[in-house]
Amino acid sequence: MSDSASGCTEQRSLVTEAEVEALVRGICFKTGPPRVLGVELEWHVHELRDPRLPATPARLEAAYAALRTLPLASSLTIEPGGQLELSSAPAASLMECVGSVSADLDAVRATLREADLGISGFGHDPWNPPTRFLREPRYDAMEVYLDRFGPEGRSMMCSSASVQVCIDAGYEEPGPLGYQRRWWLTHQLGAVLLAAFAHSPLAGGRVTGWRSTRQSLWAAMDPGRTTAPELDGDPRGAWARLVLDAPVMCVRADEGPWGVPGAMSFREWIRSDTPPSRADLDYHMTTLFPPVRPRGHLELRMIDAQPGEDGWLVPLAVTTALFEDPEATEVAYRAVKPLAERAGSLRAPRNPLWDAAARSGLADPELREAAAVCFAAAAEALPRLGASTRVLDAVAEFIDRQVARGRCPADDLLDELHGKDLPA
Repeated sequence: MSDSASGCTEQRSLVTEAEVEALVRGICFKTGPPRVLGVELEWHVHELRDPRLPATPARLEAAYAALRTLPLASSLTIEPGGQLELSSAPAASLMECVGSVSADLDAVRATLREADLGISGFGHDPWNPPTRFLREPRYDAMEVYLDRFGPEGRSMMCSSASVQVCIDAGYEEPGPLGYQRRWWLTHQLGAVLLAAFAHSPLAGGRVTGWRSTRQSLWAAMDPGRTTAPELDGDPRGAWARLVLDAPVMCVRADEGPWGVPGAMSFREWIRSDTPPSRADLDYHMTTLFPPVRPRGHLELRMIDAQPGEDGWLVPLAVTTALFEDPEATEVAYRAVKPLAERAGSLRAPRNPLWDAAARSGLADPELREAAAVCFAAAAEALPRLGASTRVLDAVAEFIDRQVARGRCPADDLLDELHGKDLPA
């Protein structure tokens, strides 16, 4: 969702199917050093006095103009509904990432406070209907396209927010850090992360029946661009096939509205009388939204935005530990391997495992058991990765408050809605 699109004037270098496959293989699964990671944080912006009150468009415009003057290390972008996103620069370590993003968040919050605005982390806006803030050709075309599948697309565009952790694709060789094992693990462990960090049980002030309403939106949208590729066999080949066979969302134009074709795959576009360019391929890949997206690194997209000022630290730290520490990776692999049988042959997020994670969170016994093992392994690994006391304490508190009790942040929000005392 954060992929920006500028004007499309360019020299057209047409691509063939073979060239697309070669480009996708080379671009999307880059293996080996350097070892880097990153995080993308999306936030809802609201009146400081009451998080239920969204900021008006005029106040958002003024606030974002002020934010763009800040010397941030992260990239600052705006989502279609006015959500704010910070995308970290690639970091060489967990603590480098934490330090950089924390400093940027401090600056952003201080600037917004001067305008009596604040930010909050919910996977889906609990109270307000989806409202477009940005009026740009990309989002106009996206809205037209997604409306064909139902209202979920507009909610995803305008009401959702996430914590997206970005890790390296891995190494060429087999083993815990090899890219093939890593790719498989992201899709099985991804269901556990989804369940543990689910934080969107409300929409329009009402209970939706999902711990992660945000994930339910993705599962209800266009399956051609939101479903993972087949996990059996070569990840590079499977992803290349998905890119080629995915529907084309829109055709960019230098002026005026962008075209929204009918049911046309990128492969069919290549075979047409007006084939796409390399730039069209690059843009097409930004319109694919599977749970894990390979972009030279692996972008894990299943985690809801988290509550509190430091809530984002926990998914970043836990995910990093489970993929960057070989011992923790092996423990996680063994813990989630039985879950693959529950997923069956259906691809994420449209399988029973992911459905249970989004609907029940850690109230699901199998997901709770796997989460307990994985979070314990992450907590043990974090000191080996140089995690600070702040990070270690945040993870320990989350384990005690949520994982050990079979809860997720959505459960706290539901308890608050129903006037129940929250766990001590």
